[in-house]
Formats: sequence, C-alpha cells, structure tokens
Amino acid sequence: MSDPKSVSGQTENPDLAPVEQQAAGFEAVREARRSETAEDYVELIDDLIKATGEARVVDVAARMGVSHVTVNRILSRLTKEGLVNTQPYRSIFLTDAGTNLAQESRERHRIVVEFLTALGIDEGTAERDAEGIEHYVSEATIQAFQDWTGKIRS
Repeated sequence: MSDPKSVSGQTENPDLAPVEQQAAGFEAVREARRSETAEDYVELIDDLIKATGEARVVDVAARMGVSHVTVNRILSRLTKEGLVNTQPYRSIFLTDAGTNLAQESRERHRIVVEFLTALGIDEGTAERDAEGIEHYVSEATIQAFQDWTGKIRS
C-alpha cells in the first residue's frame, strides 16, 4: 500500500491542509489584493464625481493618502483594465464597467457594515473594518451576512 502523495511528491501531512486547497486559498487572497486597489479607486472616483462633479488626480491622491505619481500609475492600470478614461489636464471619468464595479464595491461595503453593526460593533469601527473585509470575503459569505442581518431585523 502506498502513502498518499501531494503534488510535490511529498507525503501528505495530516496537520496541513491539502496542497491544492491551500494553494487555492492563497491565490484567492492574491486576487483579492489585486482587485482591492481597483475597487477602492473606482469607488472613490465615483464618490468624488457625485459630490463635486469631477474627480481630479490631486483629490484622489489627497483622499488616498498617496502621491499623484502613485495615482497616475494606478490610473494607467485602471485604464488598461477598462475601468477609467483619462486625458491630460482633465478629470478622471469612469467607464460603465468602472461605475458598475464602484456600485458593487459600495454594496459589499454596506452589507459588511450592517452585519458588523448588527453584531454590536460601533459604526466607526464597522466602517474601518468593512473597508478591508469587503474585498476578501466570498460572494457566499457576503450573501450569508446579508441573510443573517435580514433575519435578525425581521
């Protein structure tokens, strides 16, 4: 009888998750980190446009706490991803895809905040914590948060 082998050829250790499962988990986190920046930027750009009529690099940089060079680098990436349109010396504009992503991100944030406040977390802490959680939980978890919050309010 042979020992169970992992992808690397090493014997599986019962104290560790299966290789494929662990690798998939780390891949999901890497993808969430990559999309987190895009989601935060399009949401802020959308907020600025709604509040002031425009989103400028200088305003995005100030609100993100980064340099205008960083904002321009990220805007270049978001342009390649089809989320924003930019022109020299003009405001930043969201594409339809960017607007949709901003709305989806805002909705995930709202659901997480409602869930955390329903647990008794104060509003300020819930807002800060939701800013990270919203990017890293699955759609199934977001749905569970929303379902549970709906049940306790009924």
